[in-house]
Amino acid sequence: MTTVTDSEVLRDALGLLRDREEVAERLLASSAKHSFDPDKELDWDAPLEDGKWFWPPELLSLYDTPIWRKMSEEQRQELSRHEAASLGSLGIWFEIILMQLLVRHIYDKPVTSNHVRYALTEIADECRHSMMFARMIQKAGSPTYPVPRLYHNLARVLKTVSTTPGSFAATLLGEEILDWMQRLTFPDDRVQTLMRGVTRIHVVEEARHVRYAREELRRQMVTAPAWERELTRVSCGEAARVFSTCFVNPQVYENVGLDRREAVAQVKASGHRREVMQNGARRLTDFLDDIGVLRGVGRRLWQSSGLLA
Repeated sequence: MTTVTDSEVLRDALGLLRDREEVAERLLASSAKHSFDPDKELDWDAPLEDGKWFWPPELLSLYDTPIWRKMSEEQRQELSRHEAASLGSLGIWFEIILMQLLVRHIYDKPVTSNHVRYALTEIADECRHSMMFARMIQKAGSPTYPVPRLYHNLARVLKTVSTTPGSFAATLLGEEILDWMQRLTFPDDRVQTLMRGVTRIHVVEEARHVRYAREELRRQMVTAPAWERELTRVSCGEAARVFSTCFVNPQVYENVGLDRREAVAQVKASGHRREVMQNGARRLTDFLDDIGVLRGVGRRLWQSSGLLA
């Protein structure tokens, strides 16, 4: 009797799916060559550089708003320090969720498979990333910015009830938008050297995580029952709405001496900010559209999030 592999029988709008074990084998080989220990890779003892940003100004939430035009250069750079800390705090929260979802995903799978081995490798990566972000926040002398308590607790529900395709869709939401921003950050010599190093490590290692999640989400959207695919569309849309809401903690604005309500209102009204967020999400939304995730209520939730035109 001949055994047929996944890659020979599974197809979606993007073509044939690769064999799950083959994908994981390649990702494991890449991990062996291109993994980093941030504690050793980055110079944490070097002083921060005067006059440098913590995040490219064009990616800051208030860029090119009326408030921005009234701010001094020093205040703008202080905003970048706090927004970087807010994004780092969001990243830690998200990666802790992701690690738990990955553990759930592999719980019933063969422990010696490449697929499980790579999931464990990714969990190890995410542990290092979370510690790196925490150390970056401390080095910058910034406060942490937890997500609102409502969303913190909603995530408990997500971790309990999330479907497998829903887990991987949420993974891509958290990874791909920040990845787009970080690819603009690490080559930018206006930015603090430490921040450039942090984003470079994250970009290199997250590229593997994105590949793993995309391949698995494609497979799940082909093989999952109809109810699970529909639930994934809705949960992914709601996750997009929550993610966009939590992207920058409004406390940031108060901490740099701005009126919180006015700053939030100007961010919401900013055409530049909307363009930045949609550009950051476009590669992901195109992919989700191709594989049938952006439909019905889910699509409308994505549009309400501001991440999809």
